[in-house]
Parts: sequence; structure tokens; C-alpha cells
Amino acid sequence: MSDLQEEGRHAINSPMSPASADVHPEDTLLEENEERTMIDPTSKDDPKFKELVKVLIDWINDVLVEERIIVKQLEEDLYDGQVLQKLLEKLAGCKLNVAEVTQSEIGQKQKLQTVLEAVHGLLRPHGWALQWTVDSIHGKNLVAILHLLVSLAMHFRAPIRLPEHVSVQVVVARKREGLLHSSHVTEELTTTTEMMMGRFERDAFDTLFDHAPDKLSVVKKSLITFVNKHLNKLNLEVTELETQFADGVYLVLLMGLLEDYFVPLHNFYLTPDSFDQKVHNVAFAFELMLDGGLKTPKARPEDVVNLDLKSTLRVLYNLFTKYKHLE
Repeated sequence: MSDLQEEGRHAINSPMSPASADVHPEDTLLEENEERTMIDPTSKDDPKFKELVKVLIDWINDVLVEERIIVKQLEEDLYDGQVLQKLLEKLAGCKLNVAEVTQSEIGQKQKLQTVLEAVHGLLRPHGWALQWTVDSIHGKNLVAILHLLVSLAMHFRAPIRLPEHVSVQVVVARKREGLLHSSHVTEELTTTTEMMMGRFERDAFDTLFDHAPDKLSVVKKSLITFVNKHLNKLNLEVTELETQFADGVYLVLLMGLLEDYFVPLHNFYLTPDSFDQKVHNVAFAFELMLDGGLKTPKARPEDVVNLDLKSTLRVLYNLFTKYKHLE
């Protein structure tokens, strides 16, 4: 057995080696000073990690449904740039100048380079940390692939809810002076939605949710009374703030009542039956609020549609502060 094979066998069997992290023998045959990372298998079994992977796969498949592309495994299906190209083109509404199918490693990396340069052009101005490279994606580094997908999902405001505070234990293997060294580091994949969006400072609603749930019910009652005072004019009644504003219809009608105009029915979906139609309605209601001199709501339309109570309360409280004295 050659020294190299012996070293590989030893690395696999030694307790501190990356082999304890489910590594193939060839993965331990590193060049001097070369480094390789892999996710510790215990992290892969974490329910929140599994949920993150599932949510991202479902999202990609949803976006690419017309392309008849079905992703089953992120590392195997995204490393060559083909799916990433289609995903970015669909999300950004652009066409990338790349070869359609590339079998060679050089061709795949060239395609990845083009795709990632386009991604960086979109993300960098917004201050995203770019925690991936052509080599890490092509090397099927799942952590790098997840960082990339989370950033894209956040940037393009994907209509999905990513699990918050997902971290993984990563084994880093490095060869120094002919010996294999390994260490564990914790890699944070998601924080909170608001922190990842980098959009909002904490406000009174964060404090209410975190520290004063009893006062929260008082605020909800006040807002229900306020919206019903106006919606009752159309024989509409709200009992559940969480759900009844989620399709945007009541929000649009409420804005018309508060500003005293009739909203033409062709401007919104009166009976929305898809996520996109609901998002359209809420976004349209936001436009009406801006026209009425209100500040841009702190929530995203997608959050309201996703039944995020805090977002819905923020929007309604915005209206309440301006129109509470209106009869």
C-alpha cells in the first residue's frame, strides 16, 4: 500500500479525522496546505437544517416549474451552474450569455463564473456577504450552496419562510507538513428574517411580542374596533387580524373607505386564489397608502400573505395612527 493510500486509510480511521464526518477516502488525500470542509453528520440530522434544505429545494422547483427542472439534491444538482443559471434568469428576468450544456469541468466552471458574477452584481451593492466561490460551489460544498441560496431567496423576497437561527457544525480538514489536521467550526446559515433582510430596526411591536403579550391583546382589540368601524359600511366584519387581511382584499377596500374613493375592481383580485395574486393585492394596498401620504409600511407584502401577525399589525397600526379620528 502506498504512503498516500495508507495516509488516507489512517485519516478515515483516526477519531479526529474528517472521516468521522462521513468523508470519502479520496477526500482525505489533500495536497500540502489544501483545505476541505464538510458538514458534520449530526448537523445534517438537525430538524431545522433539514427544513431549510427542504424549503429551498421546494422554492427552486416552484420557480423553475415551467423549465421542467426538478432539483432533488442541492449539491448534486447545482454544482455545474446549469440550474443556478436558470434560477437567476427567472428571478432577475435576465438572460445570461452562457453555453446551455457543458460537460467539461472547465466549461462548468466558466459557466459558474458567469452566473456568480451576475449574482454578485445584484447582491454586492446591498451589502450581502458573499460566502461562496466558484470552486466551493463546483466542489459541491453544501454550506456554500446554502449561503448562496439563502442570499438569493432574501434578495428576491422569495414567498417562503426560512427557518431562523439555523447553524451547522463544519469539519475543516487541512494538511500541514504531511499530516492531516481537523477542527470544528460553527457556521451560521440563517439568523432572523428581519436581520437577514437588514431592513428594519426594532420597534414597539418587537417589544410587545417579546415582553408584553397581555398588552398585545389590547392592541389587537383596538385595531379590530378601528377596522370594523369602517369595513362595517360595506357589511364586512373582521374577527381575526392574522388571517382576514392576508389576501389583501380587506386592506384595499379599507384604504378606499379611509380615503373616500371607490377602488376600481380591475385594479386588484377580489377573489385571489394564488399566492402571487394575494401579494399583488397587498402591494397594491401599500401603493394606495403611499398615495394617501403614509410612510412605506415596515412589512413586506409577502409577510402579510404568509400570516405574519407582527407584519399585519404594523400595517394596520400605520393606518390607525393617521385615521383613528375619522368617522
